[in-house]
Amino acid sequence: WLIIQFFMLVYFTRGLSITTPEQMIEKAKGETAYLPCKFTLGPEDQGPLDIEWLLSPADNQKVDQVIILYSGDKIYDDYYQDLKGRVHFTSNDLKSGDASINVTNLQLSDIGTYQCKVKKAPGVGNKKIQLTVLVKPSGTRCYIDGSEEIGNDFKLKCEPKEGSLPLRYEWQKLSDSQKLPASWLPEMTSSVISVKNASAEYSGTYSCTVRNRVGSDQCLLHLDVVPPSNRAGTVAGAVIGTLLALVLIALIVFCCHKKRREEKYEKEVHHDIREDVPPPKSRTSTARSYIGSNHSSLGSMSPSNMEGYSKTQYNQVPSEDLERAAQSPTLPPAKVAAPNLSRMGAVPVMIPAQSKDGSIV
Repeated sequence: WLIIQFFMLVYFTRGLSITTPEQMIEKAKGETAYLPCKFTLGPEDQGPLDIEWLLSPADNQKVDQVIILYSGDKIYDDYYQDLKGRVHFTSNDLKSGDASINVTNLQLSDIGTYQCKVKKAPGVGNKKIQLTVLVKPSGTRCYIDGSEEIGNDFKLKCEPKEGSLPLRYEWQKLSDSQKLPASWLPEMTSSVISVKNASAEYSGTYSCTVRNRVGSDQCLLHLDVVPPSNRAGTVAGAVIGTLLALVLIALIVFCCHKKRREEKYEKEVHHDIREDVPPPKSRTSTARSYIGSNHSSLGSMSPSNMEGYSKTQYNQVPSEDLERAAQSPTLPPAKVAAPNLSRMGAVPVMIPAQSKDGSIV
């Protein structure tokens, strides 16, 4: 029975045949990959035509995904979200025997095994294609690591920003004699050239080309080997500059501290004056007290010793104080009856009258 089934399978699958061989395709990121799948039909293949493409991702954790399907004369290309809008059949008439597809704008996530399945009962056929997506070298930068002085050791470096491995490097000298130092030859195909005991003849323009299986990139480097600089003078200048900076900082700090102490002292002195010293008396009150004392003196004098006193005493009051006293508002004297004054203990005082010329009457 097993032998009969084998021969039946061979007989029924002899008609439909996929002529495209299994293969591996390498493309650069962002490019379009053409995945061929051409087939032929036999006269006994009379069933409906079904074409199915599946992707087995490089990550074995994921299951096979249907990415595009042709069935019942209709195309379905929205099965796999990561490839939606980027996978298409290349032929407008799939019944002609061409089930090839294009995958556009390739991404690293597109890496995997693609399988083409063709069914037309009783015939069945399938083929696998391995697709690898690589990144072209780009953003390559050439630079010098070290001091470009005669007698020094330094390195010439060539580094691409991105690029799929393996990468190959090639250095060339573009200027002068274009002859490279013999000691460099072993490193001309690496990303770094180690320069030992540099000399002026090493000066010139160099190029570094980076390649992989899908593309290449290049950068230029200008090397100028110069005599050693005056390091002693440079160090001395740096030391002097540092000292001057420290002195300047110390001076600024000292001035700020001194200013703060002065402000603090002024505040303390001002506070002491306001708390301890009473306010000065006004000149008007002084004048009033002066006049009042004189009136009291006059009241206690007898007529015998008043002569020669009136003019001299009144003339001793400054005119300015008198004017201010006269200008200051005075309240009208309160009227108190004579009996009440006696009860209050008042003592009658005789005030001598005075004529217009100032003499006592």
